[in-house]
Amino acid sequence: MVDPTALAVHFRDHGYALARGLISAERLVALEADFDRIVGQLRASGEPVNARWGGPRMDDLGAEDTEVVHTHNVQRYSAAWRAALSDDALLGAAEALIGPDIVLHHSKLFEKPPLTGAPFPLHQDWTYFPTERDSMLAAVIHVSPSTDAMGCLRVVPGSHRLGRIDGTSGQGPSGVLDQYALADAIPLEAEPGDVLFFHCFTLHGSAPNGSDRTRKTVLVQLYAGDDAVEADNEHPDAGLVLRGWNHRMTRSRADR
Repeated sequence: MVDPTALAVHFRDHGYALARGLISAERLVALEADFDRIVGQLRASGEPVNARWGGPRMDDLGAEDTEVVHTHNVQRYSAAWRAALSDDALLGAAEALIGPDIVLHHSKLFEKPPLTGAPFPLHQDWTYFPTERDSMLAAVIHVSPSTDAMGCLRVVPGSHRLGRIDGTSGQGPSGVLDQYALADAIPLEAEPGDVLFFHCFTLHGSAPNGSDRTRKTVLVQLYAGDDAVEADNEHPDAGLVLRGWNHRMTRSRADR
């Protein structure tokens, strides 16, 4: 049983919190089956599905000839995943971190294949989807085990206190990022059903998957219902209320 108070204290102090066993084993059976089905459909589509980043920071991590299979919005593929986004345990934990009104920005699937799974350099998420009050957080649902050898997510504890730092997308030069090394970040190993929450300011990344196992995660971006996404950063399902109320919804936004 996850203690929401302890989760909130850890999140406040360190910029992340790992909720063990938050998603039930029973639910995970269907979620993994649909995760694999999504990946199969992606690979069969002929679309470019490798979301490996480029740039000098990726070169430093030995990212050549690596891949990460990716798509946004798993809820647009699968009813099981759509339902998972409203899981009571998931939203109960999120409520402890950002309050009772919880809005979806988007979800995204990441599959790191064995031996060739791509890394991600350290970066802040706010640069990609800023909100007015910076309430955005990530909830990483672990569908498979995620070990350090498999390229699990790594964080720099306390880095959320840096606030908004320009140039921290991870794909270009940054004086701030030059002060930190992915190798020195804390690896957060996880089991299926564990959910890792982290703040949009928290520096995070991951190493390559050098193991013989596939790493499977779905990341869900959530923000508080009294916050609002800044202009030009909408996703197709941005604004979908998962719990409580969207205080900032308007008629024109609802029609988008």
